[in-house]
Amino acid sequence: MPIARVRSGAIAGIEGIPLDVEVDIGQGLPAFNIVGLPDTAVQEAKERVRAAVKNAGFEFPLRRITVNLAPADVRKEGPIYDLPIAVGVLAASGQLHESFENVALLGELSLDGHVRHVSGVLPLAAMCAQAGIGRVVVPASDVAEAQLIAGITVHGLDSLSQLAKEPIEWSTASEAVAEVYPTLEVNDLSIVQGQEHVKRALEVACAGGHNVMMQGPPGSGKTLLARTMSSLLPPLTPLEAIEVTKVHSVAGLLGRGRPLILDRPFRAPHHTISHAGLVGGGSHIRPGEVSLSHRGVLFLDEFPEFGQTALEALREPLESGAVTISRVRGSATFPAGFLLVAAMNPCPCGYYGDVKRACTCAEATVTRYQRRISGPLLDRFDLFVEVPRVEYQELSGDPSGETSATVRERVAMAREVQQARLTGTRFVTNSEMGPLEVRKYCQQMLVPQAQPLLATAMEQLALSARAFHRILKVARTIADLAGSEMIETPHLAEAVQYRRRSRE
Repeated sequence: MPIARVRSGAIAGIEGIPLDVEVDIGQGLPAFNIVGLPDTAVQEAKERVRAAVKNAGFEFPLRRITVNLAPADVRKEGPIYDLPIAVGVLAASGQLHESFENVALLGELSLDGHVRHVSGVLPLAAMCAQAGIGRVVVPASDVAEAQLIAGITVHGLDSLSQLAKEPIEWSTASEAVAEVYPTLEVNDLSIVQGQEHVKRALEVACAGGHNVMMQGPPGSGKTLLARTMSSLLPPLTPLEAIEVTKVHSVAGLLGRGRPLILDRPFRAPHHTISHAGLVGGGSHIRPGEVSLSHRGVLFLDEFPEFGQTALEALREPLESGAVTISRVRGSATFPAGFLLVAAMNPCPCGYYGDVKRACTCAEATVTRYQRRISGPLLDRFDLFVEVPRVEYQELSGDPSGETSATVRERVAMAREVQQARLTGTRFVTNSEMGPLEVRKYCQQMLVPQAQPLLATAMEQLALSARAFHRILKVARTIADLAGSEMIETPHLAEAVQYRRRSRE
């Protein structure tokens, strides 16, 4: 009996898994069965494929059709298998001129035979290149995304009826990589009036990848300052751009006309977001905001208003740079190497400690509000910055601060120094260094005159071992910004003053 075999793939996290779609057309009463651990969307492909094949001008075989998605122990989800199943049926029934034996196919079918956009094309195309599958058929709307991967040739399919024509035109995979896509508009640092000490803290944070907590009354500019941080970070490297684009491709968030993400992500979810929305999950595991902000900035405004469970779930990705989601149906690991920027008011009314407006909160209310954030989570912030109200003289004056481009040059130079220093390790920035690197590049490079200051800070601020290492990492970054090989006393002093002080 006729048997056809075509290639496809599944998504696990942001990586592709090669799959075979085997189609057998046998004797017996007409039937259409799909086996191999399909979910409901894959089971529904039977009706979509049947209608699409007929409406595309082909004949649907009235025989016993069995489709096997192998390997059978990998769960198959979504409508991405419509196209490979339809091509397998047509190949097994002898209605195609061209062989699709070693061709990967990805796409959803409409009832009239048109091929629709699907999520995850980029990681699946990368999988094909690694597996030696040289040709890939994708929806026409996803061609530019698949072409970002070198080593494969791509064909964009508008409709199933095009397969009746011969030969198929295969496109090269290198042109789209060199194409320049428009960058997103971001806020420039120069539009922020005043707050020079906060701008300096954000420069240090961007240079070393350090997490920042900003605290101040409403209207002091915390949100505006946070939104400038994307403009302070250096551009994504080609490898980082592919990695970030994979995450957004799996999440189905790639914009049309922008198949490659060149901008540092900036994500600012509302404080009502769920645990699954923040760290990822759901019945069909998808990346959360911590992964969508990978290699960029995750901004959490009104930090204490976020759910306790969601906030505590941040501790793992902040330490490891990845998040693993486990469910009954399986598990997936997503990258989560983001720079966390949090902003909060000092109390529910927002004016505790303000010099011009009295706080209306009871002392117990202020304490309870600030204790919504646990000590272990606060310990994972490298810089704590007070953002006071902006005075009239600063607001009414002409903007005179540095532009984002100027600061970005210094940040990029500091990061180049870090990358050269950390060559051969898995780390990229100072904030990622482990205990061995901290001892080698921070403690052993601290000038003797700065040792008493560090000892005093440890005692007076009651620092944990993690906070001790974080002070040294921040001091290392400040020294890199200054172009100093050694960590001098002023560098350490600035790092210490960014630590959190207990409320009196």
